[in-house]
Amino acid sequence: MNTGKVEQLWAHLHWLTVLAQQGSYTAAAQRLGVSKAAMSQRISELERAAGVSLVQRTTRSVRLTEAGQRLVDELREPFERIAQGFTSVRDLAERPAGRVRVTAPVAFARQQLVPRIADFARQHPQVRLELDLSDRLRPLATEGFDLAIRHTAAPPDTHVAWTLCHTRSVLVASRAYLRRRGTPATPAELAQHDCLPYPRGQDTPTWHFEAVEPRGRARGKAREPRTTVPVAGPFSANNSEALRDAAIAGLGIALLPDFSAQSALQSGKLVTVLDAWEPVGVFSDRIYAIRPYASHVPRAVTAFVAWLRTALAEGFPLRA
Repeated sequence: MNTGKVEQLWAHLHWLTVLAQQGSYTAAAQRLGVSKAAMSQRISELERAAGVSLVQRTTRSVRLTEAGQRLVDELREPFERIAQGFTSVRDLAERPAGRVRVTAPVAFARQQLVPRIADFARQHPQVRLELDLSDRLRPLATEGFDLAIRHTAAPPDTHVAWTLCHTRSVLVASRAYLRRRGTPATPAELAQHDCLPYPRGQDTPTWHFEAVEPRGRARGKAREPRTTVPVAGPFSANNSEALRDAAIAGLGIALLPDFSAQSALQSGKLVTVLDAWEPVGVFSDRIYAIRPYASHVPRAVTAFVAWLRTALAEGFPLRA
């Protein structure tokens, strides 16, 4: 095949690598912003030019043939270099520009990120944010995300992680619930209350507490041991926003990350419970921005991370 013919197929080759990443014509077409028919036509043209089948098609997915996989493996590094080279040139511009694809947990994004986005947009009008709200841990590289926001205790070693802010867990309830059922004085009393747990795949949810260090405590005095309490109630959910709303409705006592409880506490819809005890081990104490390792980070991504660190620097105060 002559050089000119190969050059005409460069876009076809790129589309093949995207198809390999996404695993279906529909997903690959959505990633590239083209029709499924156009995607299929390009791959067929590439196969005719190569003289060999590159893709095995089924009713639900596609799989590369041995020849197709070999070609994709050969193309992966050159295309990564091309992408990095273009990003480096684009970043010579004075202002950050381009698309930044971000995935973030649903509750955190709705309550803390989206309300602040207008400020970033005003500061960086040439950056286009594309936000994916999902509590599922999305694979960044294969799904084309530039950045993930994670509420986690252990960011993956294979990625670069920036600490955005610290966070803590708080025990909350509505005043109506506490008037009806009473206010627990110790963690052990939670066993007699309706509690609203975040399920973690265990049969009996448990909450863990440590006594808050009193001011003026004598140095060297042993800290009280951790207290573990099994809890149960009429409702559980794997979303802190849903648990917050259930607590506001008076269903019971909820354990929430501070970013979910903040607005309800500041407005008085919820109050804190067991202030002398610190919940531990249910939610992480940090929020990170995470991206796959790369030798060059687009300026738009670094600008967004810098803005996030400034916007979230004070954490989530629970008093107005």
